[in-house]
Amino acid sequence: MHQPPPSLDDGTAIERVRALCLALPQVSERASHGRPAFFIAAKRSFVNFMDNHHDDGRLALWCAAPEGVQAAVVTADPERYFVPPYVGHRGWLGVRLDRGLGWDEIAGVLEDAYTAVAPTGLVEEAALRWREGGGSPPP
Repeated sequence: MHQPPPSLDDGTAIERVRALCLALPQVSERASHGRPAFFIAAKRSFVNFMDNHHDDGRLALWCAAPEGVQAAVVTADPERYFVPPYVGHRGWLGVRLDRGLGWDEIAGVLEDAYTAVAPTGLVEEAALRWREGGGSPPP
């Protein structure tokens, strides 16, 4: 039987990502391809948590992204952002969690992923929550 690659996360990163994602309207978590993934209204994936996927040595997120964002961000900071396999051709963005990005920046990427996929009504609900809460959901 094939053994999964060793984890690069001590549990802290997934817990922070989980808290940020589940704070968004109608988000749920379930496994997708053996990894934690986050869905809007139980059907639209917007973030995958990837812990050493196929022994790639990355602790990362694969996130939906608005059109054009992937190329701009990967070009500007290839040390922290990358084109993920399988979903990169759809414009998704890979985000390295093991390269010193601040949690405020990661929260912003998650919010962008959510707004890239969520129906307009949910985006408006999320924006209202962010305004009332003074910004992004807490990590």
